[in-house]
Amino acid sequence: MTETRIRWIVRAGTALIRLLAMTWRVRVVNDAGLLAARSAGQRVIFTLWHGELLPLLWQHRREGVAVVISEHRDGEIVARIAEQLGYTTVRGSTSKGASRALIGLMRAVEEGRDAAVTPDGPRGPAHVFAPGAAIAAQRTGVPLLPVRASASRAWRLKSWDRFLVPKPFATVSITYGMPTPVEASSPREAAEQAPRLQALLEAVPTG
Repeated sequence: MTETRIRWIVRAGTALIRLLAMTWRVRVVNDAGLLAARSAGQRVIFTLWHGELLPLLWQHRREGVAVVISEHRDGEIVARIAEQLGYTTVRGSTSKGASRALIGLMRAVEEGRDAAVTPDGPRGPAHVFAPGAAIAAQRTGVPLLPVRASASRAWRLKSWDRFLVPKPFATVSITYGMPTPVEASSPREAAEQAPRLQALLEAVPTG
């Protein structure tokens, strides 16, 4: 794909997201843990399923959150759109490019930013928690904060993650869990907590 085409897709995609999202009615649920962390000056690493990325990108726009985006071709487009919405991007994933992503996350947290990771991205399996986010939390000392999104009316793309696109004028629910530290003596021990962290993310109610 040429650079000109990528730029065109990014401009069009960003404009479309803004036009669509401005019609949504956003309902925030159980953000007490997030607000308490911010009041205390504590950074968090948001964990969210890849298929619920779009409404969450909109919810936290212009906050300077560092979001991990994969290094494949589609990831370049997503990264540029995220930057247009006010995010800092870290290239890599919870599998391929994990070392680079971890370094980028650590730097972002040291700069005082929140971060966001899709632990089942970029290629799935859907709702399976890869260990990279747990290792990032263990290395940085920053807690993970699970968050889910749902919509009263939405399209579901025919992709591996059944990507959620809320329809115009939908009610979008953003529901948070509680900040969860990953206490482990080594990255390997942190990685072993992935099933527990997956269960915590799945337990966050939607709708």
